[in-house]
Amino acid sequence: MKEVVLTGKQISVARMLVLKAALKLECLGMKRRGRSAYSIVKEEFFLKGSKASVFEQFTRLCETSKGGS
Repeated sequence: MKEVVLTGKQISVARMLVLKAALKLECLGMKRRGRSAYSIVKEEFFLKGSKASVFEQFTRLCETSKGGS
């Protein structure tokens, strides 16, 4: 099995994808302990709105980040 090592910008892009997946699950009703992905995304990426609108905005932001890497 081949090892995968993330470096530089790949780490932040991978983190964004994990936050996007967690936010999607929260939109579907799943709960988690600690801070919600919704609150983390809103704070770190300066987004506003409901969970659904923040998810849409963040999805576009993720696509932009992946395309620019």
